Amino acid sequence: MNDIMIDTDTISPQAAAQGWIDAFNQALAAGDAQAASRLFAPVCYWRDLIAFTWNLKTVETRAGVHDLLAATLETTGPVTFTLAEPATQSGDLVEAWLRFETRIGRGEGLVRLRNGEAWTLLTAMSELKGHEEPMHARRPMGAEHGVKPGRKSWGEARAEAARTLGYETQPYVLVIGGGQGGIALGARLRQLGVPTIVIDKHERPGDQWRKRYKSLCLHDPVWYDHLPYLDFPANWPVFSPKDKIADWLEMYTKVMDIDYWTKTVAQSATFDAASGTWRVMVDRDGVAVTLRPTHLVLATGMSGKPNIPPFKGMDRFRGEQHHSSAHPGPDAYAGKKVVVIGANNSAHDICAALWEHGADVTMIQRSSTHIVRSESLMEIGLGDLYSERAVANGVTTRKADMIFASLPYRIMHEFQIPVYDAIRRKDADFYAALERAGFMLDFGADDSGLFMKYLRRGSGYYIDVGACDLVIDGSIKLKSGVAIEEITETGVSMADGEEFPADLIVYATGYGSMNGWAADLISQDVADKVGKVWGLGSDTPKDPGPWEGEQRNMWKPTQQENLWFHGGNLHQSRHYSLYLALQLKARQVGIPTPVYGLQEVHHLH
Repeated sequence: MNDIMIDTDTISPQAAAQGWIDAFNQALAAGDAQAASRLFAPVCYWRDLIAFTWNLKTVETRAGVHDLLAATLETTGPVTFTLAEPATQSGDLVEAWLRFETRIGRGEGLVRLRNGEAWTLLTAMSELKGHEEPMHARRPMGAEHGVKPGRKSWGEARAEAARTLGYETQPYVLVIGGGQGGIALGARLRQLGVPTIVIDKHERPGDQWRKRYKSLCLHDPVWYDHLPYLDFPANWPVFSPKDKIADWLEMYTKVMDIDYWTKTVAQSATFDAASGTWRVMVDRDGVAVTLRPTHLVLATGMSGKPNIPPFKGMDRFRGEQHHSSAHPGPDAYAGKKVVVIGANNSAHDICAALWEHGADVTMIQRSSTHIVRSESLMEIGLGDLYSERAVANGVTTRKADMIFASLPYRIMHEFQIPVYDAIRRKDADFYAALERAGFMLDFGADDSGLFMKYLRRGSGYYIDVGACDLVIDGSIKLKSGVAIEEITETGVSMADGEEFPADLIVYATGYGSMNGWAADLISQDVADKVGKVWGLGSDTPKDPGPWEGEQRNMWKPTQQENLWFHGGNLHQSRHYSLYLALQLKARQVGIPTPVYGLQEVHHLH
């Protein structure tokens, strides 16, 4: 089969897309990885979400495509692709939405063609054959018509199942952490019929949000934040206050029939390689329970393990000090002097709320921060995918998720740089005022802005919803560009000799890698076996190389058998919970899951 070069000026996008699909199907049917790889451009990207690789894996170049297919076709085929909707053209690119079937599943995807060759390809499994979710025409009847002596009502049967799971029967999956990540995964697994318990230390689902400082509000818009199966209602606010999110999560947990244990703390976990199961000791509201799940998912949050640098003198400070995750809110600090160490999202939110309640607030900025105004992010950064305008244009949240997922991480910054260039021009006066106030600004290592900073390091930015105005006018005092010398008995002393007296110090200093949870719960050896969680290997600050092409160890198999990590923002919890749930379901029912490109370990923390 020769390389395809199609002149898209002379044939329609539909014909170009169909010609490529036909050739790809022919090569796959013949098991010819070499022929299939020649249908891709020399510089190309194929991102697969478990459909071929049982992994979240991106390969680059024709050689990468060849290697992927050579390793997976025997277990995946037969594979057939079809067009899902009419192809479109933008500039020299033809875009085509795809459906496909493999031996064991069905999926969807998106291909971008240039000169008839695939430049980018996304393949994402959406269901396992024979294990489809009970939805639409397959939905359960609910009511049992007729008569039956001793029949249990739905409520009685549900209560009995909940009472026995974890005691008389064991969960196949134990999810530790009941925030949006654990809840989204719990819902997915429930729909797939995988016995699962989600455990959390708090008294109620949603307390992870409910108990945070009272001004906390989502900075992402509602269209970006839907949970699986159940969208927020049409009158939900664009930016969700924490208490509304908390109540929604509590309601969602109940209506989605998630087996959710509150007031439950995991104390230790060990893996028995012989039986392929975990032994997890938990304290459930004061009662010791031993669970024996096959798979263990840590959904404790990528922003869940507080990082507090060991500043000299912390132990002698006579006032109150705590990490931002433990900040109770501003009410008790009216008239108090507060120093907030940090200059990212939590620091700004906490400073603004404290100022509103009459505190004397100083923000200490130790390194530069990327700032983007919420209005500009909505208009320029997110509007085409996650907005009312996008919905009106037919871009549902699901389609938006797939479009976003189809952009390979290797080149995603190229799409983001023009967005943040436009934002920088639009808000030039705002940025100039911040710099005049002494604030250290950046737009990321390569000027690619918020999303790439989040994906690479999960920190270093603030979506401005008003706090920056207080920094600009001096209402929030700012100290930047000088190292902290030590914490004294009465405040914070800087390397240049300036001191800031404090009744309260808030350490808005971020969070550690999620494998720290594995170290605490299982062992440091297991944490080191897994390695760093999160980051792409971009070799930018806090994201050391080598290049990975996917988020390290998230939502996919790790070097520790039967241990998984799940989390991220609401968008990622929604989107990637599907692929993690399908991986777990396949293992439950005995579908072979040969993993292509298992995550290597390059960094431990």
